[in-house]
Amino acid sequence: MAYNPIITIGRQYGSGGRAVAKKLAEIMNIAFYDKELLAEASKESGICQEVMENYDEKQEKRSFFSMMGLQGRMDPAGMYLEMPLNHRIFLAQFDAIRKIADKGPCVIVGRCADYVLRDHENVLNVFIKSSMEERIKRITMLYDMDRMKAEETIRKADKQRATYYNYYATGTWGDVANYHLCLDTGVLGIDGAVELIRSAVELRRDKAEEDGIIW
Repeated sequence: MAYNPIITIGRQYGSGGRAVAKKLAEIMNIAFYDKELLAEASKESGICQEVMENYDEKQEKRSFFSMMGLQGRMDPAGMYLEMPLNHRIFLAQFDAIRKIADKGPCVIVGRCADYVLRDHENVLNVFIKSSMEERIKRITMLYDMDRMKAEETIRKADKQRATYYNYYATGTWGDVANYHLCLDTGVLGIDGAVELIRSAVELRRDKAEEDGIIW
């Protein structure tokens, strides 16, 4: 069996997680999915991509699991249509992530990909973090914001991502137990984080070969 690495990248807002993921995919010459994942999910589900982007990594309060209680009273198609839109979008992304991983090596950013692919043999789950000060610096430079606005934006984005992950993945966003590797770009820089992840992929491949999992 060939080794086809799948790298998932969770990230704090402003940590440079997307930049790390993008550069890693370029260096490894493998597919990269961020907003591209939404395009795949939209194509498969028929849900407009613009709508998906509006709900991207956001969660509403209506319970997904309460919808599951309807299963015995309606056909699967009816049950799906009765779900809140954000849950249908999550399921569409869930299916898209699994199909993408089955195609071959890739880097996937966010959207509970580590949870969705938790049973995948070749997955490496990474979380990118940085100090608040470093993230404020990055956001003020990228988006020409003042310091106060940048910090407010960071806290809001982190809260949305945490709420989304904690709800759909039934875990805790940023908890080291969910990841194989946690890196601080404030300490390592973007290039350093990329190099460490690439090295970790090679080490994982070597161990898989030693264990007789791949050949």
